[in-house]
Amino acid sequence: MNKITPDHLTRSAYVYVRQSTANQLANNPESRRRQYGLADRARALGWDNVIVIDDDLGRSGGGTARPGFERLLAAICTGAAGAVLAIEASRLARNGRDWHTLLDFCSLVNSLIIDEDGVYDPKLINDRLLLGMKGTFSELELSILRQRSQEALRLKAARGDVDLASALARSIAPQSCARRSQHECCNRLCAQCRRSVGDRSR
Repeated sequence: MNKITPDHLTRSAYVYVRQSTANQLANNPESRRRQYGLADRARALGWDNVIVIDDDLGRSGGGTARPGFERLLAAICTGAAGAVLAIEASRLARNGRDWHTLLDFCSLVNSLIIDEDGVYDPKLINDRLLLGMKGTFSELELSILRQRSQEALRLKAARGDVDLASALARSIAPQSCARRSQHECCNRLCAQCRRSVGDRSR
């Protein structure tokens, strides 16, 4: 059964590209390459007009503000999107609310969802069920990753290996820390905090 119709092809194919962190951007270019490669897949499937949305590079899909995702939803709502392509469900959304909003909008305006595994029509009950499971697994995966990170941090803290002062100093004043040792930076930050508390107590 060919789910791609002339109606889909007369509209644009939207390729959504996202990586969650700056570290992934720096150290995992292959994932980004695969995601951009979906534009070629869209053309091979018959789309002439392919639009790549990569505004959310370096943003988590777990509920934070994502201008690229908002732009994608707007394109779907106006009927401009014949298909949405993403490498997997987790690129589009890491929470059930965003995922099911996307599915509902695509179903209403007859837009397809395409990933590396196949072509899905959210109006068809079997495709909707499979897409729902993909979204659930994506959300579960994020919860498991978060739980593992928190447990690792807790065990590290129990051993006394967590240097929160240095981490705080780097997060608050990364540029000044780059020019000083961590010890100097922590001392400077502590002095600023003491001054701030003193100012408030007057």
